[in-house]
Amino acid sequence: MQNSFNSSPAPSPLAMVPFVSVAHMMQLIHAKGLANTIREIAAYIEADFARWPAFDKSPRAAAHSTDGVIELMPTSDGETYGFKYVNGHPANMARGFQTVTAFGVLSRVDTGYPVLLSEMTLLTALRTAATSALAAKHLAPPGAAVMAMIGSGAQCEFQALAFKELVGIATVRLFDVDPCAVQKAAANLEHSGLRVEACSSAQEAVLGADIITTCTADKQYATILTDNMVGGGVHINAIGGDCPGKTELHKDILLRSSIFVEYTPQTRIEGEIQQLNDEQYAERPITELWEVVSGQVSGRSSASEITLFDSVGFAIEDFSALRYVRDQLPGYPFYTQLDMLADPDDPRDLFGMVQRAGRAA
Repeated sequence: MQNSFNSSPAPSPLAMVPFVSVAHMMQLIHAKGLANTIREIAAYIEADFARWPAFDKSPRAAAHSTDGVIELMPTSDGETYGFKYVNGHPANMARGFQTVTAFGVLSRVDTGYPVLLSEMTLLTALRTAATSALAAKHLAPPGAAVMAMIGSGAQCEFQALAFKELVGIATVRLFDVDPCAVQKAAANLEHSGLRVEACSSAQEAVLGADIITTCTADKQYATILTDNMVGGGVHINAIGGDCPGKTELHKDILLRSSIFVEYTPQTRIEGEIQQLNDEQYAERPITELWEVVSGQVSGRSSASEITLFDSVGFAIEDFSALRYVRDQLPGYPFYTQLDMLADPDDPRDLFGMVQRAGRAA
């Protein structure tokens, strides 16, 4: 016997929302090319950073536990609203789970109707790499060619390729406390066009590097870089410290660096600058990256300057990435239409719609 609800009239276009699955996202990446996808997402982020004042901004809403964190990251430019649901659970790797998973939504502000539902585990990796490389494009020393990557987990290869594409990095030097992670990353980058060097220590990796990227997952106050490991003129891309109680750099590095962040009220809670006491924080000039991107302030000012991008990830970057995916859908059939929204003939008669569906058989 046919299910009576399956015999109901087909939903109207207003009820349908494009859904981009993990499989769809991988199809899109392969159709566009990974390097091209990262470059184009970076361009969307750069365009949105240039109109930063148009956005609603607030620190993400975080639910912390002893196991990790679950967060909601919302923003709106007045026409489109977006949010990302994301978790961070460092112990997941030992369970065979991803440390970070995510999905996101875009909606119309005028009606409140969603226009996109998308996986964001892959998309977050892409946008994080794109944001890191975009910051380095403005802050790294000219001609930077060698990057040290401390941490060879899920983000590693995306970061390396983004820096090759946007900054011109030719060599990446890898270190992780787990040698298998280094082997994994080196194998994945074998045909990338990068020279890949596996290092036996963080000290070895940073030796001679123009850019240092730290990307570790442990939720603790850690010292991945000590002060004596960082010489003048380098750019530090610190992306692993992204919640309260989680850092990677020795505090003394912050005290001699020019610090750049995404959104100061959020980074003060979650980033490397959470280590600074109130007096130190007041004394350190801290610049938001959008000010550099928009040309309101300069980035690197001297060859000997240490620039630090204290990145924790911000909702506008996710908004940009979701906007990018939405704009690709007319040209690529990598999505499914989901019947997500009730759409009765009479907007006042939701109850009647339910009754008629039960009588349709």
